[in-house]
Amino acid sequence: MSLSIDVIIPTFEGWELTRRCLTNLGEQTIPHTVIVVDNASTDGTPVKVRNAFPDVRVVELDRNVGFPTACNRGVASGRGDVLVLLNNDVEPRRNFLERLVRPFEKDARVGSVAALLVQPGEERIDSIGLTADPTLAGFPRLRGRPVGEAASSEPRLVGPSGGGGAYRREAWEALGGLDDGVLAYGEDLDLALRLRSAGWKAATAPEALGVHLGSASFGRRSRWQRYQSGFARGYFVRRYDVLRRSPAARTLATELIVVIGDAVISHDMSALRGRVAGWRSAKGLERRPPPASEAIDQGISFWESLRLRRTVYGT
Repeated sequence: MSLSIDVIIPTFEGWELTRRCLTNLGEQTIPHTVIVVDNASTDGTPVKVRNAFPDVRVVELDRNVGFPTACNRGVASGRGDVLVLLNNDVEPRRNFLERLVRPFEKDARVGSVAALLVQPGEERIDSIGLTADPTLAGFPRLRGRPVGEAASSEPRLVGPSGGGGAYRREAWEALGGLDDGVLAYGEDLDLALRLRSAGWKAATAPEALGVHLGSASFGRRSRWQRYQSGFARGYFVRRYDVLRRSPAARTLATELIVVIGDAVISHDMSALRGRVAGWRSAKGLERRPPPASEAIDQGISFWESLRLRRTVYGT
């Protein structure tokens, strides 16, 4: 029996990006349902979606609730066996969904699948899932590598990126979906870690290709982006009790270097303020168990982690 598919697209402004994404989804080779969850856009996105794409379901929110909550709302409004989270700035190829769901059909223990997102020009990889270092810092796998290396098994896969990945609904619902304690960043890595700890497998689909046009919604290195990234880092470090486990010293050293570097580059303390606020926000919340050892790439050294942060996040 073929698996039914819900494609969840959270939006906030960026109608032209959304239009292009929906146009590409309308040309897919297999049936699916598209659900756009709009975070109170002021550019008329909900109305424009309904007018231009009448088959698309629209969930209209009265305020910007952030990426995790928007995705959770979209998932709750559908019934598909497979949930595909897709950023509105991704242009999927015609066979994107067909290729993305194949690992689910082959193995009932696969709980998530990472798509191949490539940079404009389609020569370099933007990401094919996420990898995590021993401090539970997450990075886009194979960022900047040639597309021909997309099937590489290194660095180790923990799970898909929320910008282009699929989840088995059974697994998603068993784990409660994305953690809505953050507005953005880190929620996809957290879910990937929880799925692996629960015994679900993660897979990649290098043939499921989408062109990622970039961080169009947040803006690269904006003050808001750096604060929210820091908030998520502080929040999840506390939720996973990282500072009470073996990588505590490495974690503290890394975060100190990152915060100082960000302050020097940006001339403000947004990265530090975000981390402090995220740490405080996680106070009293249930701690996560240590992640499954096979989900963590022990080969990402302290210096390699710093290099990846500078390359991927600019600090």
